Amino acid sequence: MIMTEQGKNLDLLMNVPLKVTAELGTCKMLVRDILKLGTGSIVELDRLAGGPVDLLVNDRLVARGEVVAIDENFGVRITELIEKP
Repeated sequence: MIMTEQGKNLDLLMNVPLKVTAELGTCKMLVRDILKLGTGSIVELDRLAGGPVDLLVNDRLVARGEVVAIDENFGVRITELIEKP
């Protein structure tokens, strides 16, 4: 098998770690309200329950999906890939 220069360059990138984040939603809160948070507190997000979850790679939106349970863990099933702008 002959490896091209481009293939070698791509191979170098395969083990680079990236930060992957699943974002359920966001909200803005005042410092005084954050300081009141405790066990059992509920933080209301800007998304509907059961709505899509954003999947970000290094803080850049790359896909949307839905939350799934896998054994005792959560995961995201990708339902939409985001096109480059």
